[in-house]
Amino acid sequence: MIFYYILREKQVTNLIKSMTGFGRSEIVNDERKIVVEIKAVNHRYCDMNVKLPKKLNYFENNIRNLLKTYIQRGKVDVFVFYEDYTKSNVCVKYNKDIAAEYIAYLDSMAKDFNIENNVNTTLIGRFPEVFTLEEQPGDEDEIWGYLKEAVEEAATKFVESRIKEGDNLKADLIAKLDNMLSMVSVIEAKSPEIIADYKQRLTEKVGELAANTQIDEQRIATEVVIYADKVCVDEEIVRLKSHIEGTKQILEEGGAVGRKLDFIAQEMNREANTTLSKSTSLEISDIGIDLKTEIEKVREQIQNIE
Repeated sequence: MIFYYILREKQVTNLIKSMTGFGRSEIVNDERKIVVEIKAVNHRYCDMNVKLPKKLNYFENNIRNLLKTYIQRGKVDVFVFYEDYTKSNVCVKYNKDIAAEYIAYLDSMAKDFNIENNVNTTLIGRFPEVFTLEEQPGDEDEIWGYLKEAVEEAATKFVESRIKEGDNLKADLIAKLDNMLSMVSVIEAKSPEIIADYKQRLTEKVGELAANTQIDEQRIATEVVIYADKVCVDEEIVRLKSHIEGTKQILEEGGAVGRKLDFIAQEMNREANTTLSKSTSLEISDIGIDLKTEIEKVREQIQNIE
Protein backbone atom coordinates (compact mmCIF):
# COMPACT_ATOMS: atom_id res chain seq x y z
CA MET A 1 0.00 0.00 0.00
CA ILE A 2 2.86 2.38 0.85
CA PHE A 3 4.57 1.55 -2.46
CA TYR A 4 1.34 2.18 -4.34
CA TYR A 5 0.92 5.53 -2.59
CA ILE A 6 4.43 6.57 -3.56
CA LEU A 7 3.68 5.73 -7.17
CA ARG A 8 0.43 7.65 -7.05
CA GLU A 9 2.39 10.65 -5.86
CA LYS A 10 4.88 10.01 -8.68
CA GLN A 11 7.85 10.17 -6.26
CA VAL A 12 9.90 7.53 -8.14
CA THR A 13 12.88 9.64 -9.19
CA ASN A 14 15.35 7.44 -7.27
CA LEU A 15 14.41 4.24 -9.09
CA ILE A 16 15.75 2.75 -12.31
CA LYS A 17 12.96 2.19 -14.84
CA SER A 18 12.93 0.14 -17.99
CA MET A 19 11.51 1.74 -21.12
CA THR A 20 9.34 -1.30 -21.79
CA GLY A 21 6.17 -1.57 -19.76
CA PHE A 22 2.43 -2.20 -19.73
CA GLY A 23 -0.46 -0.89 -17.66
CA ARG A 24 -4.22 -1.39 -17.88
CA SER A 25 -7.22 -0.04 -16.00
CA GLU A 26 -10.96 -0.51 -16.32
CA ILE A 27 -13.72 1.57 -14.76
CA VAL A 28 -17.29 0.31 -15.11
CA ASN A 29 -20.50 1.68 -13.62
CA ASP A 30 -24.18 1.94 -14.60
CA GLU A 31 -23.52 4.81 -17.01
CA ARG A 32 -20.26 4.01 -18.77
CA LYS A 33 -17.24 1.76 -19.23
CA ILE A 34 -13.74 3.14 -19.71
CA VAL A 35 -10.69 0.98 -20.47
CA VAL A 36 -7.19 2.47 -20.73
CA GLU A 37 -4.15 0.51 -21.86
CA ILE A 38 -0.59 1.89 -21.95
CA LYS A 39 2.38 0.07 -23.43
CA ALA A 40 5.86 1.21 -24.40
CA VAL A 41 9.07 0.07 -26.06
CA ASN A 42 12.52 1.61 -26.41
CA HIS A 43 12.91 5.01 -28.02
CA ARG A 44 15.53 7.74 -27.82
CA TYR A 45 12.92 10.37 -26.91
CA CYS A 46 9.35 10.40 -25.64
CA ASP A 47 7.11 9.53 -28.59
CA MET A 48 3.51 9.28 -27.41
CA ASN A 49 0.64 8.06 -29.57
CA VAL A 50 -2.86 8.43 -28.06
CA LYS A 51 -5.77 6.61 -29.69
CA LEU A 52 -9.19 7.80 -28.54
CA PRO A 53 -12.81 7.29 -29.58
CA LYS A 54 -14.00 10.20 -31.70
CA LYS A 55 -16.24 11.59 -28.98
CA LEU A 56 -13.28 11.85 -26.58
CA ASN A 57 -10.78 13.47 -28.97
CA TYR A 58 -10.92 16.78 -27.13
CA PHE A 59 -9.31 15.09 -24.09
CA GLU A 60 -6.11 14.15 -25.94
CA ASN A 61 -4.02 17.08 -24.69
CA ASN A 62 -5.23 16.47 -21.13
CA ILE A 63 -4.08 12.86 -21.35
CA ARG A 64 -0.69 13.78 -22.84
CA ASN A 65 -0.02 16.38 -20.16
CA LEU A 66 -1.04 13.96 -17.43
CA LEU A 67 1.20 11.15 -18.72
CA LYS A 68 4.23 13.45 -19.00
CA THR A 69 4.40 13.36 -15.22
CA TYR A 70 4.84 9.57 -15.39
CA ILE A 71 6.89 9.03 -18.56
CA GLN A 72 10.11 10.70 -19.76
CA ARG A 73 11.29 8.38 -22.56
CA GLY A 74 10.00 5.58 -24.77
CA LYS A 75 7.68 4.94 -27.69
CA VAL A 76 4.36 4.96 -25.86
CA ASP A 77 1.00 3.80 -27.21
CA VAL A 78 -2.13 4.75 -25.26
CA PHE A 79 -5.45 3.11 -26.12
CA VAL A 80 -8.74 4.36 -24.68
CA PHE A 81 -11.99 2.41 -25.10
CA TYR A 82 -15.29 4.00 -24.12
CA GLU A 83 -18.85 2.70 -23.90
CA ASP A 84 -21.81 4.86 -22.86
CA TYR A 85 -24.74 2.95 -21.31
CA THR A 86 -27.02 5.95 -20.86
CA LYS A 87 -30.01 6.48 -23.17
CA SER A 88 -30.52 10.15 -22.42
CA ASN A 89 -27.53 11.14 -24.51
CA VAL A 90 -29.36 10.49 -27.82
CA CYS A 91 -32.19 12.69 -29.17
CA VAL A 92 -34.26 12.96 -32.35
CA LYS A 93 -33.72 16.02 -34.52
CA TYR A 94 -36.33 17.25 -37.06
CA ASN A 95 -34.68 18.88 -40.09
CA LYS A 96 -37.40 21.27 -41.32
CA ASP A 97 -35.45 22.68 -44.28
CA ILE A 98 -34.80 19.23 -45.71
CA ALA A 99 -38.48 18.27 -45.31
CA ALA A 100 -39.50 21.48 -47.13
CA GLU A 101 -37.25 20.61 -50.05
CA TYR A 102 -38.80 17.16 -50.33
CA ILE A 103 -42.32 18.66 -50.33
CA ALA A 104 -41.38 21.27 -52.95
CA TYR A 105 -39.95 18.67 -55.28
CA LEU A 106 -42.97 16.41 -54.81
CA ASP A 107 -45.30 19.34 -55.70
CA SER A 108 -43.20 20.03 -58.77
CA MET A 109 -43.33 16.38 -59.78
CA ALA A 110 -47.14 16.30 -59.42
CA LYS A 111 -47.47 19.33 -61.71
CA ASP A 112 -45.00 18.01 -64.28
CA PHE A 113 -46.88 14.75 -64.69
CA ASN A 114 -50.37 16.04 -63.90
CA ILE A 115 -50.86 13.57 -61.06
CA GLU A 116 -52.31 13.84 -57.59
CA ASN A 117 -49.92 14.86 -54.86
CA ASN A 118 -50.93 12.61 -51.99
CA VAL A 119 -47.94 13.43 -49.81
CA ASN A 120 -48.38 13.13 -46.02
CA THR A 121 -46.24 13.50 -42.95
CA THR A 122 -45.71 9.76 -42.61
CA LEU A 123 -44.24 9.59 -46.11
CA ILE A 124 -42.03 12.67 -45.65
CA GLY A 125 -40.80 11.38 -42.31
CA ARG A 126 -39.40 8.28 -44.01
CA PHE A 127 -37.14 10.25 -46.32
CA PRO A 128 -33.41 10.40 -45.45
CA GLU A 129 -32.21 13.13 -43.08
CA VAL A 130 -35.71 14.43 -42.24
CA PHE A 131 -35.36 12.85 -38.83
CA THR A 132 -31.87 12.12 -37.45
CA LEU A 133 -30.50 10.83 -34.17
CA GLU A 134 -28.01 13.10 -32.50
CA GLU A 135 -25.76 12.29 -29.58
CA GLN A 136 -26.06 14.86 -26.85
CA PRO A 137 -22.74 16.07 -25.48
CA GLY A 138 -22.14 14.74 -22.00
CA ASP A 139 -20.83 16.63 -19.03
CA GLU A 140 -17.14 17.13 -19.95
CA ASP A 141 -16.02 17.58 -16.36
CA GLU A 142 -17.78 14.40 -15.28
CA ILE A 143 -16.38 12.36 -18.19
CA TRP A 144 -12.88 13.73 -17.64
CA GLY A 145 -13.10 12.80 -13.97
CA TYR A 146 -13.68 9.14 -14.85
CA LEU A 147 -11.16 9.22 -17.72
CA LYS A 148 -8.46 10.83 -15.58
CA GLU A 149 -8.94 8.21 -12.89
CA ALA A 150 -8.59 5.43 -15.47
CA VAL A 151 -5.49 7.00 -17.06
CA GLU A 152 -3.79 7.51 -13.69
CA GLU A 153 -4.50 3.93 -12.62
CA ALA A 154 -3.14 2.55 -15.91
CA ALA A 155 -0.10 4.85 -15.67
CA THR A 156 0.60 3.71 -12.11
CA LYS A 157 0.55 0.05 -13.14
CA PHE A 158 2.64 0.95 -16.18
CA VAL A 159 5.30 2.59 -13.99
CA GLU A 160 5.22 -0.39 -11.61
CA SER A 161 6.01 -2.75 -14.48
CA ARG A 162 8.83 -0.46 -15.63
CA ILE A 163 10.33 -0.34 -12.15
CA LYS A 164 10.16 -4.12 -11.77
CA GLU A 165 11.97 -4.59 -15.07
CA GLY A 166 14.33 -1.75 -14.12
CA ASP A 167 15.37 -3.63 -10.96
CA ASN A 168 16.30 -6.64 -13.10
CA LEU A 169 18.26 -4.42 -15.50
CA LYS A 170 20.10 -2.75 -12.63
CA ALA A 171 21.13 -6.07 -11.08
CA ASP A 172 22.35 -7.38 -14.43
CA LEU A 173 24.29 -4.18 -15.16
CA ILE A 174 25.96 -4.12 -11.73
CA ALA A 175 27.13 -7.71 -12.27
CA LYS A 176 28.54 -6.84 -15.69
CA LEU A 177 30.26 -3.71 -14.35
CA ASP A 178 31.88 -5.70 -11.52
CA ASN A 179 33.14 -8.20 -14.10
CA MET A 180 34.54 -5.33 -16.19
CA LEU A 181 36.28 -3.92 -13.11
CA SER A 182 37.97 -7.28 -12.58
CA MET A 183 39.19 -7.29 -16.18
CA VAL A 184 40.58 -3.78 -15.85
CA SER A 185 42.38 -4.78 -12.64
CA VAL A 186 44.01 -7.72 -14.44
CA ILE A 187 45.19 -5.42 -17.24
CA GLU A 188 46.52 -2.98 -14.65
CA ALA A 189 48.45 -5.76 -12.89
CA LYS A 190 49.85 -7.18 -16.13
CA SER A 191 51.02 -3.86 -17.62
CA PRO A 192 54.27 -3.52 -15.57
CA GLU A 193 55.16 -7.11 -16.50
CA ILE A 194 55.11 -6.13 -20.19
CA ILE A 195 57.72 -3.41 -19.59
CA ALA A 196 59.93 -5.75 -17.53
CA ASP A 197 59.64 -8.47 -20.16
CA TYR A 198 60.53 -6.01 -22.93
CA LYS A 199 63.61 -4.82 -21.03
CA GLN A 200 64.80 -8.40 -20.51
CA ARG A 201 64.27 -9.33 -24.18
CA LEU A 202 65.98 -6.12 -25.33
CA THR A 203 68.96 -6.80 -23.08
CA GLU A 204 69.27 -10.37 -24.34
CA LYS A 205 69.01 -9.24 -27.97
CA VAL A 206 71.69 -6.58 -27.56
CA GLY A 207 73.85 -9.10 -25.76
CA GLU A 208 73.58 -11.52 -28.67
CA LEU A 209 74.47 -8.82 -31.20
CA ALA A 210 77.45 -7.56 -29.23
CA ALA A 211 78.75 -10.57 -27.34
CA ASN A 212 82.20 -9.16 -26.89
CA THR A 213 81.16 -5.55 -26.37
CA GLN A 214 80.06 -3.94 -23.13
CA ILE A 215 76.30 -3.26 -23.10
CA ASP A 216 75.33 0.39 -22.75
CA GLU A 217 72.86 0.23 -19.86
CA GLN A 218 71.89 3.88 -20.33
CA ARG A 219 70.90 3.25 -23.95
CA ILE A 220 68.82 0.25 -22.96
CA ALA A 221 67.13 2.30 -20.23
CA THR A 222 66.30 5.01 -22.75
CA GLU A 223 64.80 2.48 -25.18
CA VAL A 224 62.74 0.96 -22.37
CA VAL A 225 61.39 4.39 -21.40
CA ILE A 226 60.42 5.12 -25.01
CA TYR A 227 58.73 1.73 -25.30
CA ALA A 228 56.98 2.14 -21.95
CA ASP A 229 55.60 5.50 -23.02
CA LYS A 230 54.12 3.93 -26.14
CA VAL A 231 52.43 1.03 -24.39
CA CYS A 232 51.54 2.75 -21.10
CA VAL A 233 47.79 2.44 -20.36
CA ASP A 234 47.78 4.03 -16.91
CA GLU A 235 45.54 6.93 -17.98
CA GLU A 236 43.13 4.59 -19.78
CA ILE A 237 42.97 2.33 -16.71
CA VAL A 238 42.21 5.28 -14.42
CA ARG A 239 39.45 6.54 -16.73
CA LEU A 240 37.95 3.09 -17.20
CA LYS A 241 37.78 2.55 -13.45
CA SER A 242 36.26 6.00 -13.01
CA HIS A 243 33.63 5.37 -15.70
CA ILE A 244 32.72 1.97 -14.25
CA GLU A 245 32.39 3.27 -10.69
CA GLY A 246 30.52 6.33 -11.97
CA THR A 247 28.05 4.12 -13.81
CA LYS A 248 27.42 2.06 -10.68
CA GLN A 249 26.86 5.22 -8.65
CA ILE A 250 24.39 6.60 -11.22
CA LEU A 251 22.48 3.32 -11.17
CA GLU A 252 22.24 3.53 -7.38
CA GLU A 253 21.03 7.14 -7.52
CA GLY A 254 18.41 6.19 -10.13
CA GLY A 255 16.07 8.39 -12.11
CA ALA A 256 15.84 8.95 -15.86
CA VAL A 257 19.55 8.25 -16.49
CA GLY A 258 19.47 6.29 -19.75
CA ARG A 259 21.00 9.00 -21.93
CA LYS A 260 23.75 9.81 -19.42
CA LEU A 261 24.69 6.13 -19.10
CA ASP A 262 24.74 5.70 -22.86
CA PHE A 263 27.29 8.53 -23.15
CA ILE A 264 29.49 6.99 -20.44
CA ALA A 265 29.34 3.60 -22.18
CA GLN A 266 30.64 5.25 -25.35
CA GLU A 267 33.53 6.73 -23.37
CA MET A 268 34.33 3.33 -21.83
CA ASN A 269 34.39 1.78 -25.29
CA ARG A 270 36.81 4.49 -26.48
CA GLU A 271 39.20 3.84 -23.58
CA ALA A 272 39.02 0.07 -24.16
CA ASN A 273 39.88 0.59 -27.85
CA THR A 274 42.93 2.70 -26.92
CA THR A 275 44.06 0.08 -24.39
CA LEU A 276 43.71 -2.66 -26.98
CA SER A 277 45.62 -0.69 -29.62
CA LYS A 278 48.58 -0.19 -27.23
CA SER A 279 48.73 -3.80 -26.16
CA THR A 280 51.70 -5.94 -27.22
CA SER A 281 50.67 -8.84 -25.02
CA LEU A 282 48.41 -11.58 -26.35
CA GLU A 283 47.01 -12.13 -22.87
CA ILE A 284 46.11 -8.46 -22.40
CA SER A 285 44.69 -8.32 -25.94
CA ASP A 286 42.40 -11.25 -25.14
CA ILE A 287 41.26 -9.52 -21.93
CA GLY A 288 40.78 -6.27 -23.87
CA ILE A 289 38.57 -8.01 -26.42
CA ASP A 290 36.50 -9.55 -23.61
CA LEU A 291 36.27 -6.11 -22.00
CA LYS A 292 34.98 -4.54 -25.22
CA THR A 293 32.42 -7.34 -25.57
CA GLU A 294 31.21 -6.74 -22.02
CA ILE A 295 31.01 -2.97 -22.61
CA GLU A 296 28.87 -3.60 -25.68
CA LYS A 297 26.54 -5.81 -23.62
CA VAL A 298 26.28 -3.05 -21.02
CA ARG A 299 25.50 -0.51 -23.71
CA GLU A 300 22.76 -2.71 -25.15
CA GLN A 301 21.18 -3.03 -21.71
CA ILE A 302 21.44 0.72 -21.14
CA GLN A 303 19.31 1.24 -24.25
CA ASN A 304 16.45 -0.29 -22.23
CA ILE A 305 16.69 2.25 -19.40
CA GLU A 306 14.46 5.34 -19.35
